[in-house]
Amino acid sequence: MSKLPLVFVTRQIPETGIAYLSGRARIEVWEHKEPPPYQELVAKTQNSDGLLCLLTDRIDRQLIESSPHLKVISQMAVGYDNIDIVAATEKKIPVGNTPGVLTEATADLTWALLLAAARRIPEAQKYVKDGLWKTWEPTLLLGADLTEATLGIVGLGRIGQAVARRAVGFNMRVLYYGRTRKPEIENSLGVEFRQFDSLLAESDFVTVHAPLTSETKFMFSYKQFQRMKETSIFINTSRGLLVDSEALYRALCERQIAYAALDVTVPEPLTSQSKLLSLPNLIIVPHIGSASYKTRSKMALMAAVNLIAGLNQERLPNCVNPDVYN
Repeated sequence: MSKLPLVFVTRQIPETGIAYLSGRARIEVWEHKEPPPYQELVAKTQNSDGLLCLLTDRIDRQLIESSPHLKVISQMAVGYDNIDIVAATEKKIPVGNTPGVLTEATADLTWALLLAAARRIPEAQKYVKDGLWKTWEPTLLLGADLTEATLGIVGLGRIGQAVARRAVGFNMRVLYYGRTRKPEIENSLGVEFRQFDSLLAESDFVTVHAPLTSETKFMFSYKQFQRMKETSIFINTSRGLLVDSEALYRALCERQIAYAALDVTVPEPLTSQSKLLSLPNLIIVPHIGSASYKTRSKMALMAAVNLIAGLNQERLPNCVNPDVYN
């Protein structure tokens, strides 16, 4: 029997992924809570036939070119901006990702953050825990109504559409902005296209679901927050680098916008000294958009299936650089 290929898994993942790999490969898992340091990652990958990695791992040209046995890179995420795709393609290494499976979970979290910000849930919880709740007060912790409000969605991909579908229950007017108009989706979901600046000015809630590209990096700066309503609420569950953190801090301090909620930040994780953490009108959670049992289990399995396909020199079910097959 031929020797099984060696794979390095850069973090502990749900058992569905490990179970699929077992018997198909020799598995080395990084057991620590923190990501492997870059030099450790390079060292582990040099002897590996396959790599199953996360967004927090830097898979750059140096790592790829110094890994002579590497046949496939499989990322347990939708995004892959941490991977040098050009370098991987040059070396004929297919790169896999896990699209589609986390759409609903991320849309759910977007709405959880939107509702928590609108009704100031973290402030209310702190108020109770601090022993300040003495009686019912007519003006205590007043928040924003969602029903019949205007929701602006930046990026109407799978997740943006899922967010729009959930707005129906609140009878919201839904606007969207994207690189291209989507007339069929406008008709099916009842959403309206707006140019970026117009969407910002009209929306009571703005939620971001755009990919990170050279065009979208820091697309939300102070100028964009100035265009929004002073009562508006901003949600980001996409990528931290879409937002200028300094500009968001200033906008919240100066009440250019009323509230914000983030699942992603720059840097990630934030240090305990980050001034963003001092803001009472900002909710930050630790990148948990896909963090449901069902979704993460599916992601782990998809990543494992991609990995084994690549090791078997089969086409990856989800490949981000299909040019390797030309």
